Amino acid sequence: MDGLLIGRHARIVLPWVPLDGSDPDPTRSEDIDVAKKMSEDHKAALAKGRAQGKAVRDYLAALEQERKPGRKLDRATIESRIAEVQATVDAEPDPAKRVELIQKRLDLEERLVEMQEEPDLEALEKGFIDVAAEYSERKSISYTAWREAGVPAAALKAAGIKRTRRAA
Repeated sequence: MDGLLIGRHARIVLPWVPLDGSDPDPTRSEDIDVAKKMSEDHKAALAKGRAQGKAVRDYLAALEQERKPGRKLDRATIESRIAEVQATVDAEPDPAKRVELIQKRLDLEERLVEMQEEPDLEALEKGFIDVAAEYSERKSISYTAWREAGVPAAALKAAGIKRTRRAA
């Protein structure tokens, strides 16, 4: 199809017209590629923006995991509870109660696996601090918005994001 736009590349097919004014050959045409090439600076800026966005998203996701309700248990506590529950399972004569205890043990084991998969919040916070000021300026995100999203004031201060007053 002539003049069809596909993706980022536009192809326009124009009839070939000789410069000397003679009759053009109707069977011949030239393709003119009108797609613009991205400069290296533009590509670098896009890559930088993607990296900043990833640092911000990863940090905010880790903060949401941290805010889960319930008491925080450390690895040793969970492991000891698993052992206690397993001992209770082995000694339980009632099959219905045993299956409930097995489920409790499985839940604790799953929690232990989740603890191992938890992101390194300190490293994510450092990555956030490195990019937050520039990201905030580029996206017009205020101190108040970051705080409402759960970002600690200390992290914002370290990033150089100053408290701002809301317009009344």
